[in-house]
Amino acid sequence: MRRSLLTLLILTSASLVRAGDTWPQFRGPTQDGHSDSTGMAIRWSETQNVRFKTPIPGEGWSSPVVWDNQVWMTTATEGGHSLRAVCVERGNGKIVHDVEVIRVERLDTKNSFNSFASPTPALEAERVYVSFGNYGNACLDSSTAQPIWKSQELKLDHKEGPGSSPVLYKDLFILHCDGTDVQYVAALNKNTGKLGWKTNRTTDFGNRPGDLRKAYNIPLIAKDNGRELMISVGAWRVFGYDPNNGEELWSCALPGFSNVPMPAYANGVVYVCTGFMTPQLWAIRTGGSGNVSDTHVLWKLKQGIPQKPSMLLVDDALYFVADTGVARCVDAKTGESLWQHRLEGKYTASPVYADGNIYFFSEQGLTTVIHPSRGGLEVVAENQLDGRFMASPAIVGKSMFLRTDKALYRVER
Repeated sequence: MRRSLLTLLILTSASLVRAGDTWPQFRGPTQDGHSDSTGMAIRWSETQNVRFKTPIPGEGWSSPVVWDNQVWMTTATEGGHSLRAVCVERGNGKIVHDVEVIRVERLDTKNSFNSFASPTPALEAERVYVSFGNYGNACLDSSTAQPIWKSQELKLDHKEGPGSSPVLYKDLFILHCDGTDVQYVAALNKNTGKLGWKTNRTTDFGNRPGDLRKAYNIPLIAKDNGRELMISVGAWRVFGYDPNNGEELWSCALPGFSNVPMPAYANGVVYVCTGFMTPQLWAIRTGGSGNVSDTHVLWKLKQGIPQKPSMLLVDDALYFVADTGVARCVDAKTGESLWQHRLEGKYTASPVYADGNIYFFSEQGLTTVIHPSRGGLEVVAENQLDGRFMASPAIVGKSMFLRTDKALYRVER
């Protein structure tokens, strides 16, 4: 009887913690854009299936992240001189915190397409971690929005403005720092903000100028062959690191820079978009050691590859949309192109997969919902909102949180 009760308690506790209960970082709890939520809305508009629409002050392309009753994002006001963290109440959309994290006197150059608040925060219980790239990183108490620590130790020249989002791993806050001047990966102690480890990129850039050495990728933590592996894409090279100490385990040469899309991983294979100038999609077998450029590349695809939106891996097929709006489905095992179709608009936000559907978000505020199929494009719905989608969505429960350039929406059937 006691053993049966214990088993029941364990099963009940496990059922209360689902991937759909939080969205704590860019691309969600599993870093792949997947949610196990069900009962999602597939149709909405400014007047249909919108629980709230909350205007967000300033400008920021960071994606919303959700923990308990809080939705966090960053923004920049005063032309970028005030870098801020904003918290919206999940239930009613009320702004409960809007605090300046960093005051910037002298702003660096920025691409007009970017914002000064593009990196997405990371959340855990009672903590929110924000990054503004070269301007600094911080940890806030999520209840009071008061700073626990701030750090301006990780310096680099982005040139185009900050773009890499942090990830949390054990007691570490890990961030890519691929600038025109320096290129490294670093981990701060998430409790103190002190430097835990720092690993310089070993890329041989030759005589390439600084403009061709920058990147804006995000670390992906994967379970690979029984151990945790950090897959890290920089300019001209992808690396496998030990996230505990930053030790480089292997690397593979790539033909691009200014890399943005997050890689995808499954079954010992990492799928990498190679970046600007030469956008390609490579499938690379993990494992090995040292330079695996000549031994571990499984296949390459050289047409219609995104330079900003990340990919989705669903049932051994890769789904993605290029910046120009061409959506494609590719066999993940062989690289064979299964179909392609032009969607309306241009794309920066990364798609998500939930409740059996894939959602693509255009810069013109259009969401195209499709059913994943290897046989051809199956459009389920098209939904238009005001504003632009530069941020990627968050999914919690039956709700999707969509950030446009002007407002945060909670969409729910």
